Amino acid sequence: MFQDLKKKVVVITGGSGFLGKQYCNAFLKNKSKVINLDIINKNKKVFFIKCDISKENDLIAAKKKILKKFKKIDILINNAARNPIPQEKKKSNKFENLELNEIKKDFQIGLIGSILTSKVFGSQMLKQKKGNIINISSDLGIIAPDQRLYKKNFVKPVSYSVVKHGIIGLTKYLASYWGSRNIRCNAFAPGGMKNHNNISIQKKLNKLIPINRMANKNEYNDTILFLASDSSSYINGATIVADGGRSII
Repeated sequence: MFQDLKKKVVVITGGSGFLGKQYCNAFLKNKSKVINLDIINKNKKVFFIKCDISKENDLIAAKKKILKKFKKIDILINNAARNPIPQEKKKSNKFENLELNEIKKDFQIGLIGSILTSKVFGSQMLKQKKGNIINISSDLGIIAPDQRLYKKNFVKPVSYSVVKHGIIGLTKYLASYWGSRNIRCNAFAPGGMKNHNNISIQKKLNKLIPINRMANKNEYNDTILFLASDSSSYINGATIVADGGRSII
């Protein structure tokens, strides 16, 4: 338990997704007040606001609702993203067959959405003279996806890597820009999870990970809680990687 997280107001984008729900529940266990910003509600345990984070007006309206109910915003977790899963029949995943509309969708949610969310909620943190922003990147924001993991016609789209690298750039910028104003910003770069891969890909990926396995669904929670808590008060602009060592070899 992180005692200082009790009663903290935590805004999590994409809190209805697989990892988003894990993060929401982890903060609930620490008695935080959790708000899920998403387009659908799949987590009935937290306060939900329907919100398209790529639209600034949606975010401004969401902020007003949060302040009316909770009076403040302590922590922002920029978790929402499109995760384009490699598909055998989707030729547009291949770089030489890129479809601009698909790239725009990935950028709008994963990168522009995070920028806008940081702008809207970070402005409130400035008024409060304190805040904490955690951006969710990926190990593929550190390294390139190994396309050999996939079948002949599968490929991890370029937009995912670009977005996750961009998230780390955003983190460094905000950490420098707002650090002196008592607002910290760090990134978290998780590796693959068993839930998101078929058995064939999982076996191949395990061989690339020094500890020889992918993450379990709850293994990232304590890292997120640590970054959100005062225990990490001197950490700013960092990217914490949790990928079993994959990115070091």
